[in-house]
Amino acid sequence: MRRAAFMVLALAATLYPATGAADTRPKPAAETALPAQHADWTRLLKKYVKAGSDGITRVDYAGLAASKTDRAALDAYIAGFAEADLSAKTDANFAAWANLYNAVTVRHIVGRYPVKSIKDGYLTGPWKEVKVRAGGAEVSLDAIEHKILRKVWGTPEVHYAINCASYSCPNLPAKAWEAASLKKDLDAAARAYINSPRGVTVTAKGLVASEIYNWFEADFGGSKEAVIAHFLKYADPALAEKIRAKPKIVRYQYDWSLNDAAKLKKS
Repeated sequence: MRRAAFMVLALAATLYPATGAADTRPKPAAETALPAQHADWTRLLKKYVKAGSDGITRVDYAGLAASKTDRAALDAYIAGFAEADLSAKTDANFAAWANLYNAVTVRHIVGRYPVKSIKDGYLTGPWKEVKVRAGGAEVSLDAIEHKILRKVWGTPEVHYAINCASYSCPNLPAKAWEAASLKKDLDAAARAYINSPRGVTVTAKGLVASEIYNWFEADFGGSKEAVIAHFLKYADPALAEKIRAKPKIVRYQYDWSLNDAAKLKKS
């Protein structure tokens, strides 16, 4: 247990050498290659992610929970990361960690379904408790987000890549992240979120923004002014004009209710 804890805490340092440092680690064996093109995850996403008329994607957790075959496929996909070489700071490994985070989150919800929120049954949430073996170490969802994706890549687009199974979270895409299209797809995800009321809404008093931009303000430039500049980078022309007219964040909001496709059937 001590060794596993140490590996989690030191993951960024051990998996990602300092810039300019020579990488003398042995190369991984052939069997530690990443799941090829994340095809299995894409198949599951296409089958169970449902897009609503509001532009928000929701997950058919009930359908996945009822399918032993697809649950086994999800388990197998996740298991493929156990000894994979995830050490290089590449688009391929960013995609791998983000896909793994999302797949483990979906599996966690399916295993507890039905629930109203990912936070049900927890004081603050499951992110430190839900763990998976990846890159040769046991890591939690919390570690994947904060010690790997945020610490190593350090780009605001991290927040559009991972999904916390909640209404106010950026969409879970209907296909896996892939290195070849990563920049384009992250750009599209950022635009979709910021141009949705979940991202930012302009009111008579100013901007109402997602709590993501409050919790992780440092990732978006470290100030409210920088956050607004980030909005303007991705906002459609009509929204950008409104933001410039009211360039002040007055409130943050976040809805933790489950992004459950069952809600689409009721509406």
